[in-house]
Amino acid sequence: MTEMVPPLTQLGHAATLPASPEAAVIETVSNPHPGTLYLVRFAAPEFTSLCPITGQPDFAHLVIDYAPGPALIESKSLKLFLGSFRNHGAFHEDCTLAIAKRLVAAARPLWLRIGGYWYPRGGIPIDVFWQSGPPPDGLWLPDQGVPSYRGRG
Repeated sequence: MTEMVPPLTQLGHAATLPASPEAAVIETVSNPHPGTLYLVRFAAPEFTSLCPITGQPDFAHLVIDYAPGPALIESKSLKLFLGSFRNHGAFHEDCTLAIAKRLVAAARPLWLRIGGYWYPRGGIPIDVFWQSGPPPDGLWLPDQGVPSYRGRG
């Protein structure tokens, strides 16, 4: 049985970038294959946020993998949510985990992992990884496909 979800307010409608991650609404749609174990991947290779101390921009390549439960994450609302970080000051670790935890709360997936591959700040790339728990048995987990930072050489 598919779960009932509220009507979509962003997909198919004009939507502005939320003023902050807290103001963003993550919408979901019913999973058309409940009970089937599969993986969904979102890649955001141009994610940006701000350093909370200097206000300088930070850039990351985010890879979000999840095994859907009753709901799927609606991609336009995800895009708007991620875009809301452009003027948001937070450290890499906070941004990465805040995104993951909001997605888990919104969609209640069977499992979720995020890889935050951040470009260097002060000459040091910072990569942040989190998952909601062990992956379900039998779930195919491809490599996230983001190489380690190599710089100019």
